[in-house]
Amino acid sequence: MSVRTASNPLLITPSTVMPPGLTVLILSLLLGLQPITTDLYLPTLPALTEGFGAAMSQAQLTLTALLLAFGLSQLIWGPLSDRFGRRPILLIGLAAYVLASIASTLSPTMGLLIFWRTVQGAAMGAGVMCARAIVRDLYTPVQGARVMSKGLSGLGVIACLSAPLGGLLSDLFSWRIALLALAIFGALCLAVVALRFIETVPPENRRALHPADLARSWLNILSHPTFWAFSALSTASYGGLFTFLASSSFVFIKVLGVGKTPYGLLMCSTALAYISGTFLCRRLLTRYGVKRTVAIAGGLSLTAGTLMGALALAGYHQPWAIMLPIYLFMLGHGIHQPCGQSGAVGPFPQAAGAASALNGFLMMAAAFAMGGWLGTHMDGTVYPLTFGIWFWSVLIALAAWTLVQKTGENR
Repeated sequence: MSVRTASNPLLITPSTVMPPGLTVLILSLLLGLQPITTDLYLPTLPALTEGFGAAMSQAQLTLTALLLAFGLSQLIWGPLSDRFGRRPILLIGLAAYVLASIASTLSPTMGLLIFWRTVQGAAMGAGVMCARAIVRDLYTPVQGARVMSKGLSGLGVIACLSAPLGGLLSDLFSWRIALLALAIFGALCLAVVALRFIETVPPENRRALHPADLARSWLNILSHPTFWAFSALSTASYGGLFTFLASSSFVFIKVLGVGKTPYGLLMCSTALAYISGTFLCRRLLTRYGVKRTVAIAGGLSLTAGTLMGALALAGYHQPWAIMLPIYLFMLGHGIHQPCGQSGAVGPFPQAAGAASALNGFLMMAAAFAMGGWLGTHMDGTVYPLTFGIWFWSVLIALAAWTLVQKTGENR
């Protein structure tokens, strides 16, 4: 497999490339840090809140603070990984993730739990940011979208297992044991990277950390319309997903009366829809290219959001009225994320870490803003969830049908 191109002659040579299967496995584990960190403890949120005697807004902060730290940390991890390589950043970040996970498990107060979840989010940023940058290190933008979709299929499997496992561990033991599972997963990722990962940034391709060089890199990325088009797509799509993640446990368990373990199974089913979307993404990319693939997925997203909002307005406040549209939304999400994340980083082979960091930051900034809104608008009804997803579905369609169509990225 040759991954060297005329436009990027400094990509690593075939002799130093990891086997494709190992690359996808590492991508799946690193990208999977995000869903397991957020999804596994979602079924425990109501019990965690009651256990500490805390307000719902504080419980939401254990998620939104984590995601804000996740987004901000990538702005640091990205340039560092461009300068020193992906491997040392991954080892430092994953080690910190394991320690923060253990500390979260042992937290005696909600304040300390929020603090350690914030540290956990910052550490998680190293793994997820490097995963997106590794794809650009090794592949051209369109090849990267296909490979990213494989890694995100692995992420989907992890997401599918996370919520049911969290609900089961919470039912059998306690929410603390569910949090301890994150430390175990982090240790597994650390071991795989330490033992099998081969550096993807050669020494001659590492950028200096001089402020002027960094400023030029940021300016180049932020002034590029392709970056903004695909970042808008991935950010809006993640905003919709986060709205569901942050509010669904309270809506399903507290409002609709679904048990923790059944709720976990529902979350698993949404991950299966997402996995199906990543498989569909690869088929559509081969047949139609990036632009038409994204446009088709934009129709799926808008249909899902509109249907969910309309059913809520019509008075259908049952689990099925949320789950059927969310399956369609997740199908589109499985297309938007690999195309959006790889498309945003594609124009910047020499600064893939920085571009990945900015793309990740924008997604987490949107999630943090939405989390803050949900923390003050959860009113014991389904409306914050359903209307929130409807809102993001409109933005997804606008990005897919306008901004992405104006870029030069297609095949």
